[in-house]
Amino acid sequence: MKLIKKSGAAVLCICMVMTLAMTLPGRVRAEETAGQPQAESGQDTASGGSDQPAADSGNGNADQGNGGAANTLAQILLSVGDGQETPVFKAGEETSLSINIMNKGNQDAQNVQISPVVENVNDWPFDMSRLNYDKSVGTVKAGEQLSAVWGNDDGGKLVVREDVTGQSYKLVFRITYDDGQKAYETTKYVFVKTEAAPQKGNEQNNDQGDSSNESGQENQSGSGGGDENGGEAAGGTDAGGWDAGMEAGGVYNSDPIVSGGSGSTTDGSVPRVIVTGFDTNPKDVKAGSDFKLTVHLKNTSKKTAVSNMLFDFQAPASGTDAAAEAPAFLPTSGSSSVYLDKIAADGTKDISIELNARADLVQKPYSIEMSMKYEDKSATQFEGSSSLAIPIKQEPRFEFSEIQVAPDTVSVGEEANITSNLYNLGRVKLYNVKVKFEGDAIEGQEQFIGNLDSGATGMIDGIVTAVAEAYDESNCKLIMTYEDDAGNVSTVEQPFTMTVIPAADMTDMTMTDIPEEQSGPSIPVILLVIVIVIAVAAIITVVVIRRRKKKLIAAEEEELMDEVDRLTEDEHQQP
Repeated sequence: MKLIKKSGAAVLCICMVMTLAMTLPGRVRAEETAGQPQAESGQDTASGGSDQPAADSGNGNADQGNGGAANTLAQILLSVGDGQETPVFKAGEETSLSINIMNKGNQDAQNVQISPVVENVNDWPFDMSRLNYDKSVGTVKAGEQLSAVWGNDDGGKLVVREDVTGQSYKLVFRITYDDGQKAYETTKYVFVKTEAAPQKGNEQNNDQGDSSNESGQENQSGSGGGDENGGEAAGGTDAGGWDAGMEAGGVYNSDPIVSGGSGSTTDGSVPRVIVTGFDTNPKDVKAGSDFKLTVHLKNTSKKTAVSNMLFDFQAPASGTDAAAEAPAFLPTSGSSSVYLDKIAADGTKDISIELNARADLVQKPYSIEMSMKYEDKSATQFEGSSSLAIPIKQEPRFEFSEIQVAPDTVSVGEEANITSNLYNLGRVKLYNVKVKFEGDAIEGQEQFIGNLDSGATGMIDGIVTAVAEAYDESNCKLIMTYEDDAGNVSTVEQPFTMTVIPAADMTDMTMTDIPEEQSGPSIPVILLVIVIVIAVAAIITVVVIRRRKKKLIAAEEEELMDEVDRLTEDEHQQP
């Protein structure tokens, strides 16, 4: 019995020690788990505050890189007739023709060669005494000017045709050149005057006509070298169909030439019809849209009316895709010609045409050539041309990806990370893009994205702080501002939803509450202790029972031996 009591006390001590050992680690783990979220929250807040300046710095470096690339653009811009007065050639005289070629670009033009384009012998005021009129100029350095001269070499002088009638001639030249790697070709033109051979009785009229021509020429913009004021033959414009010398909304007028009849009116003057300006409806012409072009005309002659007027509009081929051979502007009615009955002396008239701008045009001015044919009261036929520079606008197109809020539900006072992508789907560049988040329940800082090229993607990544409860749909909005190439600011809003719940109430929690939650072991621990106690008790019971059996057996054997001894003694005592 004493042994059983001692064994039970030992089992009880072992159970108490094991229970205490199982309970203490549970409390330690609970305390560690309770403190972990605070550490994580503090770490997130610190990292969120350091992300934004790094992004701003990266965008700033990108902007500097773009600016450097724009400053190194190399180009060659050749013009003809700069600084030259319109020459006058008399019928039958031997003379020379000098054409100035100036490089207004910032890169040297190499292997420059200029050749007159003569499709009809009547368009060339000189006798065709040579097979080849090509002139090699060599290299025209950036900002410098060279001259091509016909009639000062071994081939002899140029001879003015005897049948010139005193009209002005439009001389077209094809210029080829290269930059050392790629060859280029452009077409330019100039105007020259001629003086008919004197006839008896007409010397006085001819002198008067020359005086009138010179007076009218002074009033006409772009005389002499037509390229000085943007004059350029059809098909000779720069890439994209725009003459680099013309500004958006600009107008260039050429001198009229006599195409038939006597060559002058009865009073010796040459009636000129010029374009004084134009309007478009709508005012801003957008790529891919229809618009109405209204051209304002003026007859500069004070004495002569013009009539039977035919105008034709032609735009050079332009575009950005495989269909670039199509004109930049096409008439919506299918006809590019406009007829006008007459314009009185010193009178004005307007003509209009409906046009469509191609959808793939980039945002810049595009030229459109307007040729004109008309007659005076003596049935003398005249031809002239004008160039109009029409600015084209491209609508900006962009999209936002799905706005992600992490976490999607926050408590008042907590922070959330908002991310999205901005895709520039249009053909124009977006400048100075800025993004901010607004709402009654949130506060945040403005984020600067920078310039966004066509086809590029901008990253939006901001941190906001919840300041009030909010459960409504689309209760917050992303506000983006950007500028176009003219500096005009536009604003776009994109709504999104953010759920803000009340902050957790910590006033009822005390330090004694935490131990009470962990005061006892969990159910698995209790079950484990019970199993261990039962196993230990079973082992002790088996040991005790075996010992008791051994003692009983030993006692029985001892009694049996005593009985045997008594029997032996009795046998010895009997006789």
